[in-house]
Amino acid sequence: MNRAEINSSGQGHLEVNDESFRRQVLEATEPVLVDFWAAWCGPCRMMAPVVEELAGDYEGRAKVVKLYVDANPETTARYDITSIPTLLIFKNGQVAEKLVGVVSKKVLAATLAAHLNS
Repeated sequence: MNRAEINSSGQGHLEVNDESFRRQVLEATEPVLVDFWAAWCGPCRMMAPVVEELAGDYEGRAKVVKLYVDANPETTARYDITSIPTLLIFKNGQVAEKLVGVVSKKVLAATLAAHLNS
């Protein structure tokens, strides 16, 4: 993992971009939760603590990454992200689940857990 990809706040998620998305998400051996977000998005800020908690809760079993949509138009367009927050769960390089908007930790955790052993 490149140090530049680690969130500078030291939190449990990775920041990915158009260049690192393939390696960190599509080629991952574990399920990956991708949070498509922007700093100006109020609902995204509401989801941030939930995403952070899940990064810790699922460490070693799933990867949690964030992609800043304004700075990464290629990946944002490729996955047709038109509303944020959008949370995609990837498994074996494919989108396995899509959640749009604010969701509870319970719902997000259950959705991610369903992809751990399936």
